Amino acid sequence: MDAVIIRGKQVLLVKRKFEPFKGMWVVPGGFVEEGETVEEAARREALEETGVKVKLVKLVGVYSDPKRDPRGNISVAFIAKPLSGKLKGDVEVEDVKWFNLDELPPLGFDHAKMIDDARRML
Repeated sequence: MDAVIIRGKQVLLVKRKFEPFKGMWVVPGGFVEEGETVEEAARREALEETGVKVKLVKLVGVYSDPKRDPRGNISVAFIAKPLSGKLKGDVEVEDVKWFNLDELPPLGFDHAKMIDDARRML
């Protein structure tokens, strides 16, 4: 599950430490754990990977292109707003940084599409 964390005209991205897409910037996200909802997973992954507690505000969509991620092709993306916390990555993250929505680096997975879809919804 993925969280497109938006603050004004910025989006919070993490730089991946491991494959797939090692060294690339992505929105924070991950897999649903046993007994967890997709919403709980998106909030948990956002906090773990960025150090920021978020509020999910809107469903962006379900992404299921078989080529999007070799580990599993389905993700649910949410627009999220930051509530509190200091930027800090976890063991899977090389860096955490706010980017201007108009000046994004090359992104891994299908996260450019997720961000574009979220921008159109705002």
